[in-house]
Amino acid sequence: MAAYAVGMDGLDQQLLAALKRDGRAPLSDLAAQFGVSRATIRARLDRMQADGVIRGFTVQTAQDVAEAPVRGLMMLAISGPGAERIMHRLTGHPAVRNVHSTNGKWDLIVELGSETLEALDQVLFEMRRLPGVDTSETSLLLNTRPGTRKR
Repeated sequence: MAAYAVGMDGLDQQLLAALKRDGRAPLSDLAAQFGVSRATIRARLDRMQADGVIRGFTVQTAQDVAEAPVRGLMMLAISGPGAERIMHRLTGHPAVRNVHSTNGKWDLIVELGSETLEALDQVLFEMRRLPGVDTSETSLLLNTRPGTRKR
């Protein structure tokens, strides 16, 4: 992936941005938008998929948001070598949408979703009690707007 990602040109970047806005955009529309052939678009998409630049396509439904309308990001500082163990434990929790390892002040960032604030509060208490969790900070997600740098 790294070799191709470094060599991506402007058309590749524009194509990725367009697909992030509308993952179902027809190849013919993308070709017309960028002034290239449909075959060029197909070849670029195939190459980016083969190289791992594009790892998949997803759909977010209204039900996905409705099932967990209260969303938040929980940042965790982990003591000792327990980050991998804690990540594994968190990924099995029904309120956890994603777990990210990171650098800096926080070791992990956990994307959470629940039906109510009370349910989210309970999840936060559970996670703070995990052995190895030193400190945490949580922010509620108030609104999400699609951008060009989504996952």
